[in-house]
Amino acid sequence: MKLPRTLRLDPSDSFVFDRAAEAGEWAVSGAFVFANADPAALTHKARVALRSGFLGVASLGWSTLVEVAEGDPEAVAAALADQLARHFGAPDRDTSLAAAREEVAFAASLCDLPLGTVVAVHRSHGPDGLVEQFRTLTPRADRAPPVFALVESDDAPDHIDLTRLVADGRV
Repeated sequence: MKLPRTLRLDPSDSFVFDRAAEAGEWAVSGAFVFANADPAALTHKARVALRSGFLGVASLGWSTLVEVAEGDPEAVAAALADQLARHFGAPDRDTSLAAAREEVAFAASLCDLPLGTVVAVHRSHGPDGLVEQFRTLTPRADRAPPVFALVESDDAPDHIDLTRLVADGRV
């Protein structure tokens, strides 16, 4: 069965979320994490996760993107059920497994797409609670490759003066 698997194209998830999911772990929507949350009381990084994150099942970290992949829904549900019991207070195994199966079924419903398709989410608050919108991302043949790339570095300067770089002709 097709399921979402976390995808990390660059290190940005490790900057924007409190905890980033590991690349390649199974994912679910994760909206349930915010079901009773007051968005105004959330930290900035938690609001980013609310707005645009998929929940990695193994790490309970967040991922901006997922890709459609072949997976075993029962194994993913069992792993999620363990997390629901351990971290979210599910009262017993039957309850956590039922909730996990529901989450995995919803995640699978997003994957009626070709393998490898990249999916993103946008969440907002509507009159009836959280509203999730999902979209697929596909490369455009008529678009040139990116000019910039994010690179992690331990020796990056604390401040970059772009105006000065332009004036000096270096940009």
